[in-house]
Amino acid sequence: MPATFRISRRRLMQTTGALALAGLPTRLLAADPIRVAAVYTVPVEQQWVSRIHLAAEAAVAAGEIEYVFSENTANTDYERVMREYAEAGHQLILGEVFGVEQAARTVAADYPETAFLMGSSLPPDAAYPNFAVFDNYIQDASYLTGIIAGAMTRSGKIGVVGGFPIPEVNRLVNAFTAGVRETRPDASFQVAFIGSWFDPPKAKETAFAQIEAGADVMYAERFGVSDAAKERGVLAIGNVIDTQADYPETVVASALWHFEPTLQAALDAINAGVFKAADYGVYSFMRNGGSSLAPLGTFEGKVPEAAMQLVAEREAAIKDGSFEVAIDDSEPKSS
Repeated sequence: MPATFRISRRRLMQTTGALALAGLPTRLLAADPIRVAAVYTVPVEQQWVSRIHLAAEAAVAAGEIEYVFSENTANTDYERVMREYAEAGHQLILGEVFGVEQAARTVAADYPETAFLMGSSLPPDAAYPNFAVFDNYIQDASYLTGIIAGAMTRSGKIGVVGGFPIPEVNRLVNAFTAGVRETRPDASFQVAFIGSWFDPPKAKETAFAQIEAGADVMYAERFGVSDAAKERGVLAIGNVIDTQADYPETVVASALWHFEPTLQAALDAINAGVFKAADYGVYSFMRNGGSSLAPLGTFEGKVPEAAMQLVAEREAAIKDGSFEVAIDDSEPKSS
């Protein structure tokens, strides 16, 4: 098995054992727990992957799945690790295959009885009927954080530091900038990509350069940006996870991704015997519970009231379908 193999089954067995000692039934679900394996190219602490991992851990606690995972898997090893998990009989394999799209689909073709649900920039393909895709379509929440950022900047200069200019990043940055222009139409943006999903020192240095050029609000698409903002005394907007407690004087707002609806839809499909190639991205939309605006924490009451009123109005409209945030996957540029 992979070197970074971890397993949560022992915890599940301890839980069922405790139920038995208490005289309670150990079969809480009609179906056996689904055996799930995940292959991650970064540590599970990384923003994007941490949300998948959190949802899987919750499903373990609920008795829905058994869960193992490998982290820090190099792209050159990705196909091998996927095959090992498929050979071991896991029913659902999760992961993020942005750098190994075709290799991952090749594995799926060799294991037609295994369900694959993978983060991907490409659409589902009927040629691989057991290979479904997802992405973090949290543009709704990103747009709302932009409204707040536009109201909080004094200089009108916004810094953006991202990993790679691929659709899953581009759409969030573009939604954020659209939100900024709702409250600061004359805002300008410095946009940079560091060429890594997990390089906090490089992200921090890139953020320092933007701050020195006048940015007083930073869009922290990567780890390291909020550290730079904290050290320089400017504000930051979080992405995917809530770091307000870690940066109480720096992170004003964050767009949160909730992977639970995506995972639950896949588990339901597997239990019903209807899992197929499909795009699960819709389960990240705010109206489906897949994203939200994090609580403002220490910034509660510090954001201009007019901006917060606009946020409330737009959030309600997003949820009832009367307002739609554009999905713009084009590469954002400095402007």
